[in-house]
Amino acid sequence: MFNISDYVVTDDLTILLALIAATTFLLNNLYKPQPLVHPILLGRQSDVGRARNPGESAVYRNYGTGLMGRFPVRPSKEIAILPHLIKPESEASRTLWATRGTNAGLQDRIAALGSGLIRLAGLKPGESKVLLLLNDGIEFIIADFALATHSVISVTLNSQDLLKRVLESQSFSAIIASPEIVPRVLETIYASSFNSRPHTIVIVGDVSQQTLASVASNIKILKFNEVEREGIKVDKLVSKLPEPSDIYTMTYLSNEAGQLQVAQLTHENATAGVAATRSLLPISHALSPLDTIISAFSLSTAYGRVIAYTAIYEGASFATLPSSKMYHDEQPAAPADASDILAAKRYPIPSPTIMFIQPGHLIAIVTDILKNAAGSMFLFPFARRHKLAGISDGFITRESLWDRLVFDGARAKVIGDGAATLRGVIVSGRSLPAVLMTPARMALSVPLVNTFTHPLVAGPVLASHPFDLQDFTEEGVSSEKKGHVGPPSVNVEAKLTGVDDEKVENGGDPTGLLFVRGPPVGKIGNGDQNEDYVQVSPTEERRVRDENAEEGWISTGVRAQVQPNGSFIVL
Repeated sequence: MFNISDYVVTDDLTILLALIAATTFLLNNLYKPQPLVHPILLGRQSDVGRARNPGESAVYRNYGTGLMGRFPVRPSKEIAILPHLIKPESEASRTLWATRGTNAGLQDRIAALGSGLIRLAGLKPGESKVLLLLNDGIEFIIADFALATHSVISVTLNSQDLLKRVLESQSFSAIIASPEIVPRVLETIYASSFNSRPHTIVIVGDVSQQTLASVASNIKILKFNEVEREGIKVDKLVSKLPEPSDIYTMTYLSNEAGQLQVAQLTHENATAGVAATRSLLPISHALSPLDTIISAFSLSTAYGRVIAYTAIYEGASFATLPSSKMYHDEQPAAPADASDILAAKRYPIPSPTIMFIQPGHLIAIVTDILKNAAGSMFLFPFARRHKLAGISDGFITRESLWDRLVFDGARAKVIGDGAATLRGVIVSGRSLPAVLMTPARMALSVPLVNTFTHPLVAGPVLASHPFDLQDFTEEGVSSEKKGHVGPPSVNVEAKLTGVDDEKVENGGDPTGLLFVRGPPVGKIGNGDQNEDYVQVSPTEERRVRDENAEEGWISTGVRAQVQPNGSFIVL
């Protein structure tokens, strides 16, 4: 009879080592973190149209749009216009910049300012246009909502360098301005051909007595707080509410050819932008009143304003960073780096949980965090190896042993108290290098979304999945290779024109000029003549733009490439 003990000699130590090996193997396989998102979802990120026109790519949409193919145009069914974003039923208090209050208090201030502007500045609901030359602050929000409530179009600039051209080509019922820009506004008026025309300027804050003494007799100066107090004294004026399709704001910008253009956005564009911005983070990490949002994007831009609208709708605390300041006096603009993020401490807001930042911020904080983490010379190589292993398996966490030993302290040194509360980062602006994405996920270990935005679109145009941790960069890859910005947003369609048909038919990645359409996409007009569309490109490209404009497509002016998984790279 065969007996295994005759051929194999064992002792207690051998059995113990075998049990340890088996246990380690089982634990490694059974308790290995699962990917945060199924790989199949990352393999097909866009819903691709079945057909395409010659010289064009197919039409790409986000799978999150739904089976019915209906684009979300509002964050909830009762939100139709801008004033509806402030929920009256919410009684919780939150902080906007340096002001703490409730939605009811915010609505009272909006109603008071609207009534005061109509009485003192002579605004006419449904007819007037007001130029907002304001730096970010609660006064901007109050003025913005007050004007929208009375169907008065607000006008902003995406650069203070456009001030002279806009004032010379357009007339406004009033100008609401920060004190930093008031001297320049007065100089422009005095030096222009319309210097004898009456003007009304509402100033937020204090200006020097010298500036006030130089004001001509045809210029009426009002103080923002005095206008608001006037509205409190009298009965609130009620105007007919606007329709979702009504234009509520216009933003002037300059194109690559130096021509003045104006982006026109409706109430529906704004509510659709809020719906798209809320979808940047997954349901498991959804925004809530417990959040504190900080933004590096000026409220004078469509994207910056929609971020603020989203915070207001969610009941979250909100503030902008110094680098978002649009109008400056003699001081240079704040740099987009880690110090800019730390400067949010000047406001009495809770520690930030969600950051909308620019590439410069991300590069700076990732570099500094990894530099500080590398100070743990013995532990850092092990921590780095384990973090990279988790990322390669599609999993990130801030709760690991290596975070507690190495990365938590490094994060606290760079971004302060926000290191413990941060739970999401959305990056917008110029393209990020692909080689930065994995180090950024290792350093921050929170959902990271890379987006593409445009002055014509209220909200993100393209946005990567927050848990897309894939890294296709190879050893020695050029730092100039761009990271992808994901598929189209949940309510945007995208396509490319000028593609190589033969290349596409042979399975190549489409490359061409990016066109978009959808509920958050506004209209572009000529800033001097207020036409619906501007033709400033070469003949053939102009023809393509005209044909697409008839179907609602708007050119972004950038070239892009679509990868096989449906994600876009902006070139």
